[in-house]
Amino acid sequence: MSALGMYSLLRRLEPARHQLAGHEVYAALSCIEDVRVFMEHHVFAVWDFMSLLKSLQRSLSCVEVPWLPVGSSRMRRLINEIVLEEETDLIDGEATSHFELYRSAMLAAGANTRPIDTFVKALRDGAEVAVALASCSAPVGARAFVGKTFEIIASDNIHQIAAAFTFGREEAIPGMFRTLVASLSRQQSSSLTPFQVYLDRHIGLDEDTHGPMAVAMLAELCGDDERRWEQATDAALAALAARLTLWSTVSSEVSLRRLGVPSLVAA
Repeated sequence: MSALGMYSLLRRLEPARHQLAGHEVYAALSCIEDVRVFMEHHVFAVWDFMSLLKSLQRSLSCVEVPWLPVGSSRMRRLINEIVLEEETDLIDGEATSHFELYRSAMLAAGANTRPIDTFVKALRDGAEVAVALASCSAPVGARAFVGKTFEIIASDNIHQIAAAFTFGREEAIPGMFRTLVASLSRQQSSSLTPFQVYLDRHIGLDEDTHGPMAVAMLAELCGDDERRWEQATDAALAALAARLTLWSTVSSEVSLRRLGVPSLVAA
């Protein structure tokens, strides 16, 4: 049933995955100003990726004191290996999270980091995610995307969270980012080099290791339970739909920028 469940899931996801691979946003990034708009939205997805990942780690391994063995050792290793490279990857010999790497790339590109910095500071000060989003001038599309992610996290349904993580993120990222790299290479701007480093690193990691590891994790979580596979499929579809909406919002914002219309931010 595990193989059948995965086959059924992939078949139902195919239209959304095809839409995502061919989205207009990639071709829309024709200059560095367009890329800045993209990054100012996407950085919130980079941040909430880590929250999705840590919610999985919390459920699949022990992060409490006193420590106790939780679940299967195979699952613990899978999730902890992914966390290791996402939270403390080695870039040019220095350990950094991919979120911090992305923020550095934003600075190099001249993108505005004030909203994401304000958001993170609000969280450090104890604000709830929704409150922090509302107070930081996050783009409307980014705010909606993070809201959907935390809706999935709040379900506390581990196989649904794993499905959103696997097919909304790890499996989807290589195709999306490869198209982005092709778009950026046409601009030949040295200020975008750190962003290309980030994208290339994710393509390699997610395609070669993290993607397959996430698929294996989901397969073990759903096992032969048909209902779990159905719920996992629904969660993956919701995650892909949220990504498509985010990309469409970015594409619209790029078009508005060219017309001189102010960016839409959360009220």
